[in-house]
Amino acid sequence: MKTVRLTVAQALVRFLAEQWSERDGIEQRLIAGCFGIFGHGNVAGIGQALAERGAGLGDPLPYYLARNEQAMVHTAVGYAKTRNRLSTYACTTSIGPGATNMVTGAALATINRIPVLLLPGDIFATRAAGAVLQELEDPRSYDVSVNDCLRPVSRFFDRINRPEQLPSALMAAMRVLTDPAETGAVTLALPQDVQAEAHDWPVELFERRVWHVARPIPDAAAVERAVEVIKSSRRPLIVAGGGVIYSEAWGELTAFAEEHGVPVGETQAGKGALPDEHPCALGAIGHTGTAAANTIAREADLVIGVGTRYTDFTTASRTLFGDARFVNLNVTAFDAAKHAGVMLVGDAREALALLDLGGWRADPSWTVRATGLSRDWRSRVAELQAGEALTQPVMLGVLNEVAGTDGVVVNAAGSMPGDLHKLWRASDPKAYHVEYGYSCMGYEIAGGLGVKLAAPEREVFVLVGDGSYLMMAQEIATAVQEGLKLVVVIVDNHGFASIGGLSESVGARRLGTSYRMRSTDGHLEGAYLPVDLAANAASLGADVLRATDPESFRVALLKARDAKTTTVVHVETVPGPTPETTAWWDVPIAETSTTLRETYEDHKRSQHPYL
Repeated sequence: MKTVRLTVAQALVRFLAEQWSERDGIEQRLIAGCFGIFGHGNVAGIGQALAERGAGLGDPLPYYLARNEQAMVHTAVGYAKTRNRLSTYACTTSIGPGATNMVTGAALATINRIPVLLLPGDIFATRAAGAVLQELEDPRSYDVSVNDCLRPVSRFFDRINRPEQLPSALMAAMRVLTDPAETGAVTLALPQDVQAEAHDWPVELFERRVWHVARPIPDAAAVERAVEVIKSSRRPLIVAGGGVIYSEAWGELTAFAEEHGVPVGETQAGKGALPDEHPCALGAIGHTGTAAANTIAREADLVIGVGTRYTDFTTASRTLFGDARFVNLNVTAFDAAKHAGVMLVGDAREALALLDLGGWRADPSWTVRATGLSRDWRSRVAELQAGEALTQPVMLGVLNEVAGTDGVVVNAAGSMPGDLHKLWRASDPKAYHVEYGYSCMGYEIAGGLGVKLAAPEREVFVLVGDGSYLMMAQEIATAVQEGLKLVVVIVDNHGFASIGGLSESVGARRLGTSYRMRSTDGHLEGAYLPVDLAANAASLGADVLRATDPESFRVALLKARDAKTTTVVHVETVPGPTPETTAWWDVPIAETSTTLRETYEDHKRSQHPYL
């Protein structure tokens, strides 16, 4: 057997550079590059291997310098989501805080079912040195390190204590990264001494390898059961989730809705699955949904879930769909089984094509009612966005207009995801990028960087509140360093506005939700903090524009869109009418808050166990 002598880290880097994914005959690099921050736990291993191999943009595994370990995982997620989970990045860190900083990013990736490869350094496998700098000493076992925090948030985890363990671990890692039903964060913990250890590797390990991403087809009997249930309904509703986008099933979904007269509501991950102006399009559904979609949801006798995992917001904490039956089409059996639905386990695009309903159509009056409600909702939106004051709906309307047909909006947390879900008119299935599975503050700029890496031809508009900005803004410097142009809109409302409203509604009196100085009585109710976020962005290398009203905001956005470099538009929104919430969300109320608790318990009585 022919072998080549390399260190474990060198073998890892060479292997990753030769991995490809394929679906529908189209191949692309599975690992597009490597983000990394180096320390004593990985600089002599992966750092040396990348430097020796060549890590420029023209090399098989280019290297990118990130500013925060959590942020680089977010960037990998943004990239992989834009590429429909067919390509991603590796992220390497030192042992200790660098590794544990990735835990939040790993949780976000796994919850959203997005593939990322994490390569944290680890403690000495030989235990010849200890306690190593940044090492956790666990008196119960010498086999525990801080990297074990990554186990529950990883879809696959392994610690490479011997060179011989690397090939099988790599194969398992690639399998999970390319499995639509099992994907998420994959962690290979790499002891720093093992990274530098040399071994004779079979040359076959480094040959070009193509991982075929399957489009599983549902069981024929399951298709028959689903067809029977659908044809027995009169008032069906489709809930389109992220699976529609990732499987590129929007054409099949549109054709199915048109042919059978079925209205379609979209989750956050599924937004853009149906053209915004389509007669069957109801827009957003759930707690952050439109009045049109939620009205239809309450009256539906059947819900056809396509690629949705039925999150709490989508189901309005299981109060939205009444006594409807469910047919669930999902590549993951775990999600297809939810709500005691008829299970169709398979790829969304393939399964939709198999649902042969003949000439069956929904009740014509049902289709007409859905179209009318959707038209009424669009009129309501037009009213909200026609104001002269720069409220959040007005701001979003201007941004939507300037973004045009090639713009991508990126957001993650606060009140904006809810308003975006209701108001944004997505020009295509990739125009809307809101991370709401984990709703992670700080995702926005880092995620937007990943979107731009994946789709350099598109204008990327990152929408970030001041709270999220202060948590993780430093990847602006990475964008500047790499010459990747972003338009970052900082919406400054002096704190956590969405949680402020929620706080007031549950009797917590907006405690800790405003960025204010302490007043003379010791409470955080004084003047607003003298924080200049625009100046901060400028210090990170971005060009900065400021806007104070709808027209100056439009002018600033147009200038930022035409710019060649990353540009930040700073704007302060004002209170004003926002889209009404027409569906409940279960946030427990203190039992001693009599009036509030009574309202809460009224809603609780409408929850369904779906047995």
